[in-house]
Amino acid sequence: MASDSISVAPISALPRPDPPALEAAPSKLAEQVARRLEDKIVELGWPVGEVIGSEPDLLAEFGISRAIFREAVRLLEHHSVARMRRGPGGGLVVTTPDTSSVVRAAALHLQFDNAKPRDVFEARSALELKIVELATENIDEDGIRLLRATLDQEAAIQASDRLGTHDIHLVIADLTGNPAMRLFLEVLTKLTVPPRTEGVEEVRERGRHVRHAHDRIVEAIVAGDVALARHRMQTHLVAMSRYLTDPGPHPVE
Repeated sequence: MASDSISVAPISALPRPDPPALEAAPSKLAEQVARRLEDKIVELGWPVGEVIGSEPDLLAEFGISRAIFREAVRLLEHHSVARMRRGPGGGLVVTTPDTSSVVRAAALHLQFDNAKPRDVFEARSALELKIVELATENIDEDGIRLLRATLDQEAAIQASDRLGTHDIHLVIADLTGNPAMRLFLEVLTKLTVPPRTEGVEEVRERGRHVRHAHDRIVEAIVAGDVALARHRMQTHLVAMSRYLTDPGPHPVE
């Protein structure tokens, strides 16, 4: 009997159309070259730090002018895909993508759609509840050590009268083993950070509540109790929602 399960092909295995002939318009030409270079990087397995070609070699490969090539490189640099390294042994070097461009693009779309901070936080909350379920199901000794080390780091930050970070939320997302969830949570987290308007005493008090909530969430994850971890995360998210006073979603520097 045939299985009813559905298999999903990896992104790298999805069919790609044959690249069209390069157009003559300089701006379009640079965009097409940038896309082809991105495809090349993906096909190579995104080898961060490696040179995928010198400027002369890539100029010859694409049959374009130096001006068009450098505009394509600027596009790649803007999206943190690659950068040019000058000098002996230089060339186009593959880099690690930065989420800041994704955050800014998401913020612009949300502002255009007149999304309210609460709308964005609802999306984040739904994602975080699923994340904490998966992280609890997948927890192992390495994950436990990572969670506890992150809590220790958070405690050190709070001891200096700073509110702390959202690192524990992202670490929990890492433990799902799902990079898409991790990326989307990072974007939504940066779009839902409340403004820092409290005085020192307020920061200390709020920090104590946040640390207590994080400790309890981690405690439930370590115990492997999915229902309890979800409940404690939901309680924490409800408390966090009270601080959403921004007039609109925007990236936090």
